[in-house]
Amino acid sequence: MKTLKDISCGQTVKVTRLTGAGPIKRRIMDMGITKGVDVFVRKVAPLGDPMEITVRGYELSVRKADAEMIQVE
Repeated sequence: MKTLKDISCGQTVKVTRLTGAGPIKRRIMDMGITKGVDVFVRKVAPLGDPMEITVRGYELSVRKADAEMIQVE
């Protein structure tokens, strides 16, 4: 099981599942990250936090802790 945190720059992956609960999951879904959507990893900071991603044409910044809750294939 891979999470978004494990993906390197320049890769596009499909979201398979969101883990986590409550406000954290809501925040991720409010960014447009839902099951079945493609996520392109544009840039990862030197220490891995934050990750710059593109989702549905929007450029977003995701914390490493949130990226661990996004399972991808």
